[in-house]
Amino acid sequence: MEYKDGLSITAAEPWFKVKVQVITRYVQSFIGHVAGRAGEIIVVDLCAGSGLYSHGHQKEVFPGAAFTLMAEQWPISQWIFCEPDPTQAHALRSRLAGRFRDRNTTVLDCDPTEAVEALQAVLPKNIRGGKVAVVCLVDPFSFRVPFATIDKLAALNFSFIMPFIWPLNDRMNYSYYNDEHAATLKRFLGVGDLHRLATTSSNAQFYKHIVRLYQTNMLMLGLNTALSAHPVGLPDGRQGSLLMQVPAYYVGFFSRKYSTKVIQHSVYSSDQTELF
Repeated sequence: MEYKDGLSITAAEPWFKVKVQVITRYVQSFIGHVAGRAGEIIVVDLCAGSGLYSHGHQKEVFPGAAFTLMAEQWPISQWIFCEPDPTQAHALRSRLAGRFRDRNTTVLDCDPTEAVEALQAVLPKNIRGGKVAVVCLVDPFSFRVPFATIDKLAALNFSFIMPFIWPLNDRMNYSYYNDEHAATLKRFLGVGDLHRLATTSSNAQFYKHIVRLYQTNMLMLGLNTALSAHPVGLPDGRQGSLLMQVPAYYVGFFSRKYSTKVIQHSVYSSDQTELF
């Protein structure tokens, strides 16, 4: 499908295309697991952007996970996108109207900090019941989604697919985040202090601690958790990342209602990497 339409496109590194494939497999596995149990399946993209990525000065344009899935026939009753940036939201709406007008879609102009109330206004009223399964994609490539938001959405029985990715390199390193963005890290992790992070002495150690803390806090909310590790770069080892200079990144799947291990099982592939 031709995606070059002159509207806003999110710049990305080549390995993002593989990351999109991983997220897509998680959603497909989720659908396969819940389809016989839930009367309705809803996909929420909490940080939707424009729906498209590009790299190489738009030499290659490719869809995000939601657009990839919408181009196929999956039993999804509703697609909800959250995007506060007006330019990105305009591009997203235009593409949905032009390519997916047969789908039930909603675009909310809300930041993740305001998403809970906005989502409740468009979700089914029986969202806490067992008949509705909601899977939420949380992929902002930043720390901008507060843990408080995830906590509130978890109370609505949302399940979450969350790549743990953000800029982490020589310039934006562990010291940069600990020294200049401590408040943001606290909001992201839902913690009152950063003692464990403050003692880190490398980007790799910093990354490991964040993932462990987040997983622990999700367990404390009563969610089942599963993590899969994937190389930062392409499967053949070419083209690593200038933005995220670690060997591998984790994708977390979190759910109170469903078995995360069962859903994760079909996602495992040859690109699995043991990081911890």
